[in-house]
Amino acid sequence: MNTVPNHMPFSGYSDAYALPRIIRCEANLYLAQFAFMKLLPAKYIIEQALSRGELAPGIKVLETSSGTFALGLAVVCRELGLQLEIFTDPVMDKGLQNRLDSLGAEVFIVTEKAKQGGFQRSRLDALHGRMRQLGQSCFWPRQYETPDNPAAYKPFADQISEMVGADITLVGSVGSGGSTCGTIERLRQIAPGARLIGVDTFNSVIFGQPDGERKLRGLGNSLVPGNVKHKLYDEVHFIAAPLAFTATRSLHEQHAVFAGPTSGASYTVGRWRAREYPKETVVVICPDEGHRYVEAVYDQEWLKQNGCLHEGVLPDAPFSEEHPTTALPPWNRYRWNQKSREAVLNALEDDYNEPR
Repeated sequence: MNTVPNHMPFSGYSDAYALPRIIRCEANLYLAQFAFMKLLPAKYIIEQALSRGELAPGIKVLETSSGTFALGLAVVCRELGLQLEIFTDPVMDKGLQNRLDSLGAEVFIVTEKAKQGGFQRSRLDALHGRMRQLGQSCFWPRQYETPDNPAAYKPFADQISEMVGADITLVGSVGSGGSTCGTIERLRQIAPGARLIGVDTFNSVIFGQPDGERKLRGLGNSLVPGNVKHKLYDEVHFIAAPLAFTATRSLHEQHAVFAGPTSGASYTVGRWRAREYPKETVVVICPDEGHRYVEAVYDQEWLKQNGCLHEGVLPDAPFSEEHPTTALPPWNRYRWNQKSREAVLNALEDDYNEPR
């Protein structure tokens, strides 16, 4: 395992951990491992809001998040002396909640799931209610919608370009859409032929799966974020939780890369792609380290109790379905071919309506 050092000058915690280490783990396979990736857009969104006058001391920052975007905001707001309120749901682990409390953020846990849109909709509803209370004295970063989210990844794309070149295949998990879309847009300014593979999970609506319970967190969504630009994706892979968890442990055991389960999901796809297309340079985005998952993904008993052990031999390649709505676990590949979401879903509807 060879690590490419990052020699950027650092001036604070959010600067020091904003960009990842680039790790080469196979001949044409690189991992971009962030300490926690959402620090990058959190820092950029807040800085841009301050520069535009949308945010100032005394104005509260409000956001809905159950993961590391909340932590990124908490770090940045602590550094800048800003107040932060986070609206989340019971899926947020206690360790993360404790860190947010320690950093001075107020955490509100929404316990009722909306019939349409699940917890993400009910969290948004709670946030909107709080905004009505505060009026002009609050700022909502809108990670799922603001163009500042994808724009924040320009330095990361430039880092990749400088280290391994811009004509790459980028593999990354899709939640808000910021990291994959923002990075590939910048890379394609330099190398128009750069390829993008999105990694989602089953029961996420982003690429057309029906909404449902998801044991694999940190990617997927019950709503379709505005920052997911579907026409940028060449392929979409759906990964089930047990496979992602097993791959996460394998990544640590084989390469000493200590990462979270979204990294394991993307590593599964990236490793296959690198071996299937040896002339391509494949870069896998690993959004965070594994500390939050020591008592879950890295715990055999937890996996057993939660029905998350992968049974049988790990698949070497994905199944390929003709449409994302028909994809089945544990791993499916769909050739998206830079189409709009509407075009893909309408094609299925047309197939159903054809005379038999």
